Amino acid sequence: MGRTKIIVGLTLVVALIAALALWTVSNRGIRVGSKNFTEQVILGEIIAQHLEHRLHQKVNRQLNLGGTLLAHGALVNQEIDVYPEYTGTALTAILKDPPDNDPARVLAHVRSEYAKRFKIEWMDPLGIDNSFAMVVKGADARAKHLENLTNAAMVNTPWALGVGYEFQQRPDGLAALDRTYHLHWTGSPQTMDLGLLYKALGGNQVTMIAANATDGLLSKLALKVLADDKHAFPPYQVSIVASQDRLRDTPGMREALQELSGKFTNQTMQQLNYQVDAEHRPVSQVAAEFLKETYGK
Repeated sequence: MGRTKIIVGLTLVVALIAALALWTVSNRGIRVGSKNFTEQVILGEIIAQHLEHRLHQKVNRQLNLGGTLLAHGALVNQEIDVYPEYTGTALTAILKDPPDNDPARVLAHVRSEYAKRFKIEWMDPLGIDNSFAMVVKGADARAKHLENLTNAAMVNTPWALGVGYEFQQRPDGLAALDRTYHLHWTGSPQTMDLGLLYKALGGNQVTMIAANATDGLLSKLALKVLADDKHAFPPYQVSIVASQDRLRDTPGMREALQELSGKFTNQTMQQLNYQVDAEHRPVSQVAAEFLKETYGK
């Protein structure tokens, strides 16, 4: 009899601990994180508002955390539950694997490795691929009949290139561009802060810049993004990554996050970035308007 009472008592304790753990998880709210630049903060806010609408639960925002390693570490250490990430960044910065220019293969690889190593799940991509973008003036593109980087490599006049510091140093940046297309340059590229690239192009200090595909100014200025027709740059598809434990313990969370998959384009993200960076609109307002237009909320 005594042994039976002990077993029953232990069973009750275990059940109580499990219930307490579940209550603690639900009571603290879902924690949404992001890295520390405009696009990430916007996406983080969209994720947070969408979860609030769909799950009617408390959502805590931990946006502007820092760079990739800080955001990833916060998710692995269960300091946050979800944040947006880029497939190419996960491949090279977290998994330390060589660049790969096949989007489906990269997604499958990071999805498998994150599940095995970190107990993190990748949702289906949002529809954004924020890779490097080689940009020229629209007038130059029309005059020289340019649609892609192969066309640009056939131009006799050398290009004056403007780049950010990171693009010049990364193996998937300038090195990949030169290895694939062999464009003619006036000399070494002019390196500058990313915010100065468009000004330098507009002022004729350079004739081509290495930008990012979702830069807000691309939606407003008379510019031409030259297609990377030989796939020099790896894919940087944006997906939501989430703790498997939190997805398991929060009914409906996986389904709600998956609802955002495929709801974006690069052009949509350009416009959202522009509203925050150039028009200085509040991130929460920009996110709310996007969700209202998408879901009628």
